[in-house]
Amino acid sequence: MKALSVPRFNALWLVLMAVMAATRFKHFGDMLHLPDASMAVFFLGGLYLRHHWTFVVMLLLSVALDWVSISYAGVSDFCITLAYAFLPLAYAVLWYAGRWYAPRVDGRAMSYVGAFLVALLAAIGSFAISNGSFYWLGGRYPNPHMGEYLSRLWQWGPLFVRTTISYVAVALVLHALIARFASSATVHGRARA
Repeated sequence: MKALSVPRFNALWLVLMAVMAATRFKHFGDMLHLPDASMAVFFLGGLYLRHHWTFVVMLLLSVALDWVSISYAGVSDFCITLAYAFLPLAYAVLWYAGRWYAPRVDGRAMSYVGAFLVALLAAIGSFAISNGSFYWLGGRYPNPHMGEYLSRLWQWGPLFVRTTISYVAVALVLHALIARFASSATVHGRARA
């Protein structure tokens, strides 16, 4: 996939930041709130934005959003432990998986399927890092052991991974539709000329 033009880059970056901000405060969603899209935003950021400095800015935004949600929105600080230091690694797995796959997105249906599968694997890896660090290093479980960890991984993993790949699937479908309409408009424009 070709790098985005500066106006498209900026527009998409603003959209991704807005989606993260709009969904970050309510992590599991209900009738009024969408589930947290942060994991998907990091994968899509890597896929489309690619720049290392953009990853750092998005990471700082996620920390700022957490700070605001805890300080001013009444969100519990239960997850803020030593394990929070592993969140950049968990997000980097998503970002750099998207960045790695970006050159392979070429408009063919299989390239979108590939992006979806890479997002699925990256979401599993990212969740394993964030959840594993929280369980083993967070200090919230007095006697951590592998059986309990695997039980919690299986309890929460599918929800987080399903949420991530749902957002990614919607983004990839939108990308495919926009690309198809843009190429169709270009062909029709040339035919008229």
